[in-house]
Amino acid sequence: MSIDDAINFEDLRKLAKRRLPKIAYDFIEGGADDEIGLDRNQQAFRDTPLVPRYMRDIDGIDKKTELFGRTYDAPFGISPTGLIGLFRPGGDLMLAAAARDANIPFVMSGSATCTVEELGETAPEHGWYQLYAARDNAISEDLIRRADAAGLSTLVVTVDVPIHSNRERNARNGFSRPLKMTMETRMDALSHPGWLAGYLKNGLPMFSNWLPYAKPGATADDIADLVSQQVTAPLTWENVARYRELWPRNLVIKGIMHVDDAIKAAELGVDGIVVSNHGARQLDRSPASVEVLPAIVAAVGDRMTVMLDSGIQRGSDIVTALCLGAKFVFTGRFTLYGVTAGAKPGATKALDIIGREIDLTMGQIGAPDISYLGEDFLYKPLPRNY
Repeated sequence: MSIDDAINFEDLRKLAKRRLPKIAYDFIEGGADDEIGLDRNQQAFRDTPLVPRYMRDIDGIDKKTELFGRTYDAPFGISPTGLIGLFRPGGDLMLAAAARDANIPFVMSGSATCTVEELGETAPEHGWYQLYAARDNAISEDLIRRADAAGLSTLVVTVDVPIHSNRERNARNGFSRPLKMTMETRMDALSHPGWLAGYLKNGLPMFSNWLPYAKPGATADDIADLVSQQVTAPLTWENVARYRELWPRNLVIKGIMHVDDAIKAAELGVDGIVVSNHGARQLDRSPASVEVLPAIVAAVGDRMTVMLDSGIQRGSDIVTALCLGAKFVFTGRFTLYGVTAGAKPGATKALDIIGREIDLTMGQIGAPDISYLGEDFLYKPLPRNY
């Protein structure tokens, strides 16, 4: 199967797995601890049926969605995913370019392998920047200033990494600092020549945004050590208030899972939140994002923009989240598998698959426009004594 033959998320996953050695594939695919959260994210969508309404005019499905004063061609964007250069050299900017061409937002990870300046050159109107707070506040504030100077519209502060999580796949594979390349890992890499050629040509990808804060002549390994030392960092509401002072445009907090935290964010003047359990990669016993979404929308949906990520593997998942009150949805692994498998054409393929699935779902339930989506399409079982 080639990238042209892919028709869904699972096909892209298989193609990416075929390209990557196990140590790299497991980094993308894995979750925390027992990986219960990965299954829960999916099951929560399966447990939320959509009720179709027929005999409606669905000619010309319109997915256009307004977000922070800009109209995008679809109600979803690309979540931040780190270390993309390990899976596909240059992959960060490939995703940014695919998002630009599709007129949707792309969030560059705080552990990206390109810079905010390069993102500003590639996709200035579609690029957002995710901040992982550093222990050295001066680094965080300088990253914010650089994102501002690059002309990016939105700063996304990720708050759900207070400490490093227990990702056991990575531990077993030796994916740690320092990197432990076993003989088994090296032999596995030899069986993936396409990936290996890129690795041998480009070497270990560098967290390029962090280069200015490293010692002169720092290697990619040195910078990886610096990032490991700086992130995670203590992050409080006082930090968020400071970022609000520094950032002049859209400020978003990613990782909110509790109503009280959403209310506090609104009180601080944050423009939006992303309800997210980090793709089940942090707290394995966390509820799924879509499970906590309705209560958060009820609490702050009239005061700020509530978005969602985690667990998106179908366009119908996005439609479900929108019916539950999300104004916008982000997906990470879907597009990461696409760019890994097929470079920029693979990223575009992933976006096309998601868009087509949204069209089909909206048409099937009788919603010709995004504005139609709401709780009327959600199945509500009758009481037992009805």
